[in-house]
Formats: sequence, C-alpha cells, structure tokens
Amino acid sequence: MMNKSAKIFVAGHRGMVGSAIVRKLQASGFSNLVLRSSAELDLREGAAVRSFFQAEKPEYVFLAAAKVGGIVANNTYRAEFLYDNLMIQSNVIHESYKAGVTKLLFLGSSCIYPKLAPQPLKEEYLLTGLLEPTNEPYAIAKIAGIKMCDAYRSQYGCHFISAMPTNLYGPNDNYDLQTSHVIPALLRKFHEAKTKGSAEVVVWGTGTPLREFMHVDDLADASLFLMERFDEPGFINVGTGSELSIRQLSELIARIVGYDGRIVFDTTKPDGTPRKLMDVGKMKAIGWVHTIGLEQGLREAYRAAGFVS
Repeated sequence: MMNKSAKIFVAGHRGMVGSAIVRKLQASGFSNLVLRSSAELDLREGAAVRSFFQAEKPEYVFLAAAKVGGIVANNTYRAEFLYDNLMIQSNVIHESYKAGVTKLLFLGSSCIYPKLAPQPLKEEYLLTGLLEPTNEPYAIAKIAGIKMCDAYRSQYGCHFISAMPTNLYGPNDNYDLQTSHVIPALLRKFHEAKTKGSAEVVVWGTGTPLREFMHVDDLADASLFLMERFDEPGFINVGTGSELSIRQLSELIARIVGYDGRIVFDTTKPDGTPRKLMDVGKMKAIGWVHTIGLEQGLREAYRAAGFVS
C-alpha cells in the first residue's frame, strides 16, 4: 500500500483521466502530488523531462498524459498522434527508471486490439491481427508503451505496469466536435439540436457498432487499486464488461438531454471497429469492479459539461 505522504507525479493532470486520478488520490488522503501543466513541462522534450525527474524524484508515477481524440482526429492527425504519444511515454518511462521511481502505471486504450479480434477482448489477443486503420498510429504508440514497460521490468527490474481502459467519458471531457470521442460529441449534438429546435440529429455511421463505456471516475478508482495491488508484466483490461450499440447510445443520450426529434445515421461515414467489448475477468479476479452505471454516469457528465444547471 502507498504511504499517504508518498510523492506522486500524475502526468496529464489537466486531462479527463489525469484530473480524475488527482481527485481520487486527494479524496483518499494523498496530499504530496507533483503536478505540471503542458505549458510548464512539455513531456515530448527529453531534456525537460530529465530535469524534472532529477529535481523532483517522485516515488510513484501515473502516466495519463497523451494526445487523444476520436475517429476524425485520429485519422486526420496521424503523424502527431504517433509522434507525440511515443515521445511522451518514452521520456516519462525512461526517466522514471533513471530516477528510481518505485512504481509506474501506464494507461493506454482498448484500441490496441486487432480490428477483428474475437469478442470479448482478452489480454492475450494483443498483436494477433491487423489494427483498425483509422486509429492505427495511436494504437501503435500505446502498444509500444506496454512493451516498453515490460522491457524495463525485464531488464532493469522496474515495477512498471500497464492498464488498458475501455472507452471513457466524464468530467473534463473534450466537447470539440472535430476532435472529441463519441459520447461528448453526441451530448453536444443533441443538446444543441434541442436548444435550436432542430428536427433531426445526424450521427456518423450505421449505428450498429457495439461499444463499451466507463465513467472516468471508475478508471481513477481502478488506477489507484492497481498501483497498490497489481504488479505483473503485460497489461490488464479495465472496463465494465457490458456494451450497447451506437444507435442505443444515441437514443439514451437523446432521452437524457430531452431531445425528441429524429435521429438520422449517415452511412457514408466510417463506423470504426464493429465491436469492442473488454474481457474484465482479470480485474474481477483481483477484486475490482466498476460502480457507476451508464445512464447515471451520462447524466452526471451532461451536468458537468455545463449544458444544464
């Protein structure tokens, strides 16, 4: 178990995941947190990261910093998604080793799995097939992070672990329609349609892909749990183990927002991976399960976005 006075660096503390981890740590009594914004510390710059670790010498590192986005952003900014994520994680993982960090948690994404992997997705399915083309650069970077943690564990004895969360949503999400993930995009679309009195909302794709969603506060809870109780090579899935179609999600969000117009699916736009359900048996076996239901979490996310009072 981590000492309450342990020095903890949360990389990416202003993002959705990092800010949730900070809230969880503070609520659990951890007060010695080291936080730097991207303006204060550019994690892509090796010399800056080296100086930071030499000066601060954190005992624990939650690596939640990343360049993230939805289908449009992933497919448009392919070079940036590959370069930025490779540099961020490589610098933080390497300097954590050099500084003697006690333990590091690297957070990735379920997009690391092959596009047509068997469902639900088990950890052993990694690298067994081709990736989804639209987010391949991001997935390649995250796979490299997993392998880097394993390599440093194997060669240097580092206690570096990796967790791959399912699709996330919650406070501090990105609501830019050009770069956001599906839940914030839909919340904004339906809210704006309701406000303007629009007769219909257009949703990308066929509506048939199946997706799993988890509130970011559940991931934060799982992250602290893993930091204190898990120490194995490879990685572990973090999710809810349940799924719904994009059509069902759209209808649920329309109901939460209070929009009663038509939902139209633009089948000329990409669907992405047909199905992406995590096998969470490994997490359940070590004693962790999510606690926030999807409808409850979506209502909280809608309120947190400032769309409603």
